[in-house]
Amino acid sequence: MLRLENVQSGYGTVQVLRGVSLRVPAGSAVALLGANGAGKTTLLRTAAGVIQPTNGHIWFDGIAVEREPYHRRAQRGLCLIPEGRGIFRDLTVRENIAMFSGDTMKTSDAVDLAVDAFPALKARLGQPAGQLSGGQQQMLAVTRALLPETKVILADELSVGLAPVIIDEIFDVVSSLKATGRSLLIVEQYVDRVLEVADYVYILHKGQVVFVGEPEQCLKTEIFDQYVGAAHS
Repeated sequence: MLRLENVQSGYGTVQVLRGVSLRVPAGSAVALLGANGAGKTTLLRTAAGVIQPTNGHIWFDGIAVEREPYHRRAQRGLCLIPEGRGIFRDLTVRENIAMFSGDTMKTSDAVDLAVDAFPALKARLGQPAGQLSGGQQQMLAVTRALLPETKVILADELSVGLAPVIIDEIFDVVSSLKATGRSLLIVEQYVDRVLEVADYVYILHKGQVVFVGEPEQCLKTEIFDQYVGAAHS
């Protein structure tokens, strides 16, 4: 569903990704692990079109998209949930949901999907998003992935700053999205949580892939201990 081949990317003259190849098969969840500064967020942003690669190819649903802008990839069903919530703080919860849904479905239907997944948002629909708790803001950010047109979800650190009970609720929704056939590429600080839903694991180190395999294989490798073990919780 999503494939990167020999992708190089970065910021200005600073190269971060150094020939990364990665595949997210249809209906699967892929965990992207590595220490801080490994290039995980850059990879997600490059796949989504926020950053244009300087070399390599990106295919989404069989179509080459490496030169397409972010909004065009989003229209095709590629959904980025960025680190740091990624909401419109001055707009109400309902208006945020309307922005996420765009022209793809009626706002009322999108709101129904959102409050069904996250009932805590129902009483907050008329409230500015910036006034929500951190957990509620992350719930709102995740609602963009609920749209029927979404095919691949790129999730960057969904659990940052959240209480365990909220993390449980968000990962329940992540699991339900996978069950409906969506594909996921997940960067997550709580390694145990993402390995519970992952079918495959990639480990990045200094912008290069140093391991590809299944969760069970990953946990048994020295590479895991070397590049992820310190963050393993």
